[in-house]
Amino acid sequence: MSLNAELRAFFEQRQQQLPAEVRAVMRRATRDLVDSGRADRALAVGARAPHFTLPSADGRSVDLAGLLADGPVVLTFYRGAWCPYCNLALRSLQQHHDAVAARGARLVAVSPQLPDESLSQAEKDGLTFDVLSDLGCETAARYGLAFDLPDDLAAVYARSGIDLARSNGGHPRTLPVPATYVIDRAGTIRWAFVDADYTARAEPADILAVLDRLG
Repeated sequence: MSLNAELRAFFEQRQQQLPAEVRAVMRRATRDLVDSGRADRALAVGARAPHFTLPSADGRSVDLAGLLADGPVVLTFYRGAWCPYCNLALRSLQQHHDAVAARGARLVAVSPQLPDESLSQAEKDGLTFDVLSDLGCETAARYGLAFDLPDDLAAVYARSGIDLARSNGGHPRTLPVPATYVIDRAGTIRWAFVDADYTARAEPADILAVLDRLG
């Protein structure tokens, strides 16, 4: 089963469990974000990838220039450990991590959550690639991905026990549009998947195909 087929199956099951008013808020927020054109304004193929230096879950400082010195980089932005769609996507990437590494590339995941939150997630899901913290989504903003949650959706998350102020180090409203980029050694974006619908993610098979073309 493809990742997006798995995500769609989870979505359909999840919809049956949520109250109608919660489903309505989530649908409206997704539609408004799609209609805003945020994804269309994100960095695209051919752009220079903005450099960053971010803390990893295990306390190291990781910078894009250092990663690119070893080969291409697969850079994926996700919302956080509280997002089940993100967790499914990260586990799928982990399943393909060896295949990414075999092609000489580095896989890196970035979220706005604190390093301790990322460490807990990495340990729980057995993630062996770098998981970085982008507090306040400053790096995500440079890629054109940062946006603020609408009031009603933020309230839904809060009522469901998702404490974004805690997990995101005092930045409860700003999240990244989930996105995945393949960046070549020269720092140019060679492939991009950006979708304002957080239930859709880049397929690992597509990522591998791009890395194969890069040689």
